[in-house]
Amino acid sequence: MHSRTVFFISDGTGITAETFGNAILAQFEFKPRHVRLPFVDSVDKAHQVVRHVNHIAEVEGRKPIVFTTLVNVEIMQVIEQGCKGMLLDMFGTFVAPLEVELGMKSNHRIGRFSDVSKSKEYHERIEAINFTLAHDDGQSTRDLERADVILVGVSRSGKTPTSLYLAMQHGLKAANYPLIPEDFERQQLPAALAPHRRKIFGLTIQPERLAEIRHERRPNSRYASLENCRAEVADAEAMMRRAGIRWLSTTTKSIEEIATTILQELRPERLEY
Repeated sequence: MHSRTVFFISDGTGITAETFGNAILAQFEFKPRHVRLPFVDSVDKAHQVVRHVNHIAEVEGRKPIVFTTLVNVEIMQVIEQGCKGMLLDMFGTFVAPLEVELGMKSNHRIGRFSDVSKSKEYHERIEAINFTLAHDDGQSTRDLERADVILVGVSRSGKTPTSLYLAMQHGLKAANYPLIPEDFERQQLPAALAPHRRKIFGLTIQPERLAEIRHERRPNSRYASLENCRAEVADAEAMMRRAGIRWLSTTTKSIEEIATTILQELRPERLEY
């Protein structure tokens, strides 16, 4: 049961407000109910939002938490004057003081994605996502020279979600390749990957956790057995050590942490903007 309702209100998609709010809420041990209210781009919609927030405040008997990224002053005034929630305005808190410090007015652009589809970075990100999908789980070894990073590891060690995160968040062309029993028998990386060793990063995982994940997919199979998981993980780690590949365990790490570590090791320039 949730202990508090949190609203994310924006005149755009609401992604910025939600990302900003979740980063703060992560510091607290509670599970709120999330309500994203995007495209609040008129006074009428602002009044509807106020009624919604105030209704929740009355029903729950406590103030909802309200994160906003509203640019329009008139719309924001409606929220400020009528809302009975705890209001946390990202622009008012951070943008206004920066205007003073920098001695310039902000663009006050509504929706951070309003013209992004025209940018070079956007098209590069789409290209990276397409490349990553085409090279997921060893589907293709073509064009690996175009890859920014190649992830290797046993099945279900986190390669696919990490690859997609690198593509979507950082615009990297990320291929991933599962290490299988045939690779372990040869005791070397697949031949197609050998020329690209400098781009390779390995993922491993604790066998106990791997067995849990695999049991969800194929219960009571040899694939999911702890004995098999221990053997595969040991063989994969031994192979990566022999090949001199950098690697990490994904057992207790989030996708964001895994991706950041990979960037630090392989593409540190991508951490600078």
